[in-house]
Amino acid sequence: MRRSGVLASVLALGIVVAGSVGAWGQGQQGQMDQLPTPSPIEKELAARANHVTEVTLDKNMLAFAAKFMKDEDDKEARDMVQNLKGVYVREYEFDKDNSYTAQELDGLRNYFKTADWSPMVHERTKNVAEGTDVYVKLVNGQMEGLFVLDAEARELSLVLILGPIDVDKISKLGGNFGIPKGVMKRAEKKGEGK
Repeated sequence: MRRSGVLASVLALGIVVAGSVGAWGQGQQGQMDQLPTPSPIEKELAARANHVTEVTLDKNMLAFAAKFMKDEDDKEARDMVQNLKGVYVREYEFDKDNSYTAQELDGLRNYFKTADWSPMVHERTKNVAEGTDVYVKLVNGQMEGLFVLDAEARELSLVLILGPIDVDKISKLGGNFGIPKGVMKRAEKKGEGK
């Protein structure tokens, strides 16, 4: 990925949490603690993409996957994963630039425009649909969810992480569970700049 700071870190960091309108949950507050089913927008993007990566891990699958994180370097990520409710990652790679529309990106962002989620980062490129968005779910001052949408010319990434998240260690999830390594580092760095 070529994206600086926000995109990579945020993307790897965030996985889409949702009960959707259609697929991301019912769009109702309180139902955003479940992993979404793919939205109609995601299905359309997948049909146009030349390469698609889909990762959906609920609490049980995360616990199982964490057993394979044996390296000492993985300890912080393994500790964080034990408390997560789910991870949802979608990456779409396209043959041509701008194979998605600004309206599709807005449709994906709209799932997180609820009282439960707060925008943390909005990065845009003038006259193109590219950019990065990071939304967080805070409960009693603790981050309980992270969503990252990272749009580049030929790549679109969605990352949703549900459950308690240690912001100082979020980059440790990069490279695990389908979460892009660079995205997480950039997201963490971008969050520190706030």
